[in-house]
Amino acid sequence: MSLRDNVKSVLYRLYERRLLKKLDRSALPQHIAVIHDGHRRYAKKAGLPDYTASYRVGMDKVREFFGWVEELEIPAVTCWLLSHENLKRPAEELEPYYDVLIELFTSLPEALHGEATVQCVGSLDLLPDRLVDAAHELEAACPSGHRRITIALCYGGRQEIVDATKDLVRALAADGVPAEELADRVTADKLAEHMYVSDVPDPDLVIRTSGESRLSGFLLWQAAYAEFLFVDVYWPAFRRIDLLRSMRDFAGRTRRFGK
Repeated sequence: MSLRDNVKSVLYRLYERRLLKKLDRSALPQHIAVIHDGHRRYAKKAGLPDYTASYRVGMDKVREFFGWVEELEIPAVTCWLLSHENLKRPAEELEPYYDVLIELFTSLPEALHGEATVQCVGSLDLLPDRLVDAAHELEAACPSGHRRITIALCYGGRQEIVDATKDLVRALAADGVPAEELADRVTADKLAEHMYVSDVPDPDLVIRTSGESRLSGFLLWQAAYAEFLFVDVYWPAFRRIDLLRSMRDFAGRTRRFGK
């Protein structure tokens, strides 16, 4: 490491300490949702040989991120690691990414120290068996803990709402509710009970990396009153200091919840 890099590293650490010292812990979000965007653009900018190298850097960053939020005592995190639309990409991009995800899932139980409950949600039936097996093994290895981590795989917000509606209608029909009364029994509160993870509070903050200012269908129902932060850095280059800045920004906002 050059002298310049050493000086830069020291300055970043000092800045991190300053941010941490000034953070109002009581004003931090209780649930952070993250759209981990920018892997392919990072690969091109960094001159990496292929996207697989960028994916691996990004998943290493996910592990680091879980450690950072644990330090901040954030109770719940949702990570969108694969969208339904991503399945339209060429197989030569998807297959290596599946392998990197499996590596991540295999390593997470040890990294989480038994402190978290992990749940994988989305249209897992559309994914390769090896990836689904790894996701289920991760859930089995992390069945309980005071923190909640949700990993969205082959996830789409519209599909979640459709699935929740179907589940609610099936439940009402099973309870013997007549067909002519079904529509009146479909309410916001009842639908919320049938979302993929109904026992986790809605996210307070949604962060998207890579400078894109859109949700792309992420947590459409749950993020109705969330705060949003769109940061320019690509996910593989996301740093602890970027998270702390996001926490400072969130803590300084006045939430209105649609009022």
